[in-house]
Amino acid sequence: MKIWIDILTPKQVNFFAPLVRRLSRKGTSLVVTTREYREVNQLLKMRKISALKVGRHGGGVLKAKLISSVDRIRRLASLLPSHHCTSAISFSSPEAARVAYGLSIPHLCISDSPHAEAVSRLTIPFSKLLFTPKIIPLDSWRKYGIDRTRIIRYNALDPAAWLKDFKPNPHVLDELRLDSSKPILIIRPEESQASYLINKTIDESLSVSVARTLARRLPQSQVVLIPRYDVATFTKKGLAGYVTIPGSAVDATSLIYYARLFLGGGGTMTAEAALLGVPSISFYPTSPTYVESYLVRLGLVARIGSVQAMVRHAIRILSDPRFEMASRAKSRKILSRMEDPISVIEKHVR
Repeated sequence: MKIWIDILTPKQVNFFAPLVRRLSRKGTSLVVTTREYREVNQLLKMRKISALKVGRHGGGVLKAKLISSVDRIRRLASLLPSHHCTSAISFSSPEAARVAYGLSIPHLCISDSPHAEAVSRLTIPFSKLLFTPKIIPLDSWRKYGIDRTRIIRYNALDPAAWLKDFKPNPHVLDELRLDSSKPILIIRPEESQASYLINKTIDESLSVSVARTLARRLPQSQVVLIPRYDVATFTKKGLAGYVTIPGSAVDATSLIYYARLFLGGGGTMTAEAALLGVPSISFYPTSPTYVESYLVRLGLVARIGSVQAMVRHAIRILSDPRFEMASRAKSRKILSRMEDPISVIEKHVR
């Protein structure tokens, strides 16, 4: 048995790292591929995962995305036959799904994002199985042409895959010169170049405004903005000096663990922070996803759209330590009841 795993995003590095370790320990041959993408490449190195770089991220323009995808399909189609893989696994990678289908390699798809219509249409119809969290209704996947008998659901959110056995590394605080005695507030911008947000009306200045306002209103706190894509996009916005912006990938899970508050415009880190018990605010730019709605119902995430309302909520949380204590206790209980998604996937792979 030889398995091909395609890793495209920071979330996927965290998700697949335990699967790569387990399969490798059990003697399974692996081929891991990725693409040219700064944060992903740095995280793969940090997690000590050896991966072949094939193609590059297509950016935020549809035509460029298409050209990059076509080029990557061509390169993978030339590379994969020599490895004689018996199955392929990806987190809704259009290139992996298409190449696997074309080479008659069973493709196992993982996704918690039925709202990502473009990649779902390009991956799920080509997949033998779909793995997804149980909170996502089966009907949300049927429009993509997959029978419910081929959908495997796990009783967990995706971050449980890397949080079940997680131990925080305090060195991340030293790397960013953060003082553990002062509140740490983390901001993660929206994934503006994702296909499901292209052509949507997005206030791209929201993350910057939140960071700037929190830093000014809460001078005793340490505001950290974890950038996506080009770091210079944020360093040029006048945040230097009072907002910490890492110049390279960091152990974000450990950093979030030590935070007093998390504010996210995306999905993964918001869910990650919530399951770590860090009081979390979501300013996701479109309708809430199934995962976000679930976390809001549990009381682990507050969905807030304006800067001033976020700042008021932040001040309320920081002024009352009991808020964080209750959040930590609730999240521990919820996470302990979740399945390990990797164990579910590994069983079906074997």
